[in-house]
Amino acid sequence: MSQPDTNIAGNGATEPGPRRQQTGSWLSDRLGSFGPVLGLVVLCIAGTLLNGDFATFDNLTNVLTRTAFIGIIAVGMCFVIILGGIDLSVGSMAALIAGCVIMFINWASPALGSPLLAVLLGAGLAVVLGAAFGFIHGVLIAKGRIEPFIVTLGTLGIFRAYLTYFADGGALTLGNDLADLYAPVYYGSALGIPVPVWIFLLVALVGGLILNKTAFGRYVQAIGSNEAVARYAAVDVDRIKILTYMLLGICVGIATLLYVPRLGSASPTTGLLWELEAIASVIVGGAALKGGQGSIAGTVVGAILLSVISNILNLTSIISVYLNPAVQGFVIIIVAFLQKGRR
Repeated sequence: MSQPDTNIAGNGATEPGPRRQQTGSWLSDRLGSFGPVLGLVVLCIAGTLLNGDFATFDNLTNVLTRTAFIGIIAVGMCFVIILGGIDLSVGSMAALIAGCVIMFINWASPALGSPLLAVLLGAGLAVVLGAAFGFIHGVLIAKGRIEPFIVTLGTLGIFRAYLTYFADGGALTLGNDLADLYAPVYYGSALGIPVPVWIFLLVALVGGLILNKTAFGRYVQAIGSNEAVARYAAVDVDRIKILTYMLLGICVGIATLLYVPRLGSASPTTGLLWELEAIASVIVGGAALKGGQGSIAGTVVGAILLSVISNILNLTSIISVYLNPAVQGFVIIIVAFLQKGRR
């Protein structure tokens, strides 16, 4: 005797299984999209209640300025993670770029007879070096068929070792006059907003346009979703991978040229754990660890959210500031666990 077909909507019958699955998926997608924003709002409310100084304009601009470095790198990291890759070397890359820029500016200023020209060329060098390092990563991953984790884990040690060698175990420092000339890049402001915040906003806007409005952005998402299908669709996968890692390298270079005037020096501890913060920003922003899904807007919110957590901990002393990286590590693990239930 045949069983009644419960999939046919007749005599009041419904499709409970598929409907429940669709509803659960919809709720999961909405939480993934708006969860970071809601979390940021809740944190801001909590921070205001815990310390009245949190909601001041000076503190908010300070949070955004400190977010700018990691946020710019996170924009590039968002493309890499959507692609299905990873880069563990961005902190060490930033340290080496900073050291090279400082050495170049110190040399070029007397050689060219123009400190301003030396600073401008040094800023350009930061971007060029970032693109070059990203190109090397992309070629090793795409053409060499080496896992991104292995490639960037190796260069993590290489980059920091070379900076330590150039600095002879100490620090590379800009000359005082050059540091004063370079300082407005970090300490300057426009319309009351610090320069790094404006640059962060510009990079995020350009990144969003590239990801959502260009063929390159669609190819990145397609490769992250299913690389084999992308190859069958005649997508030049190797080229897209190389360009994606170059894009991340350029973002690291931009972040570094903004960071150098902050302290005017580079040491073996420069950029330490920046990779953790950048990856955490992207994951907290809703990107899928396995690739194929993510957004620049979510990444920006994720970067600000992590900075707000750090700022609240600094203002309230709930836990030691030395445990900030531990908090970020816990956040990555928790979000990764929650993603298991998402489609």
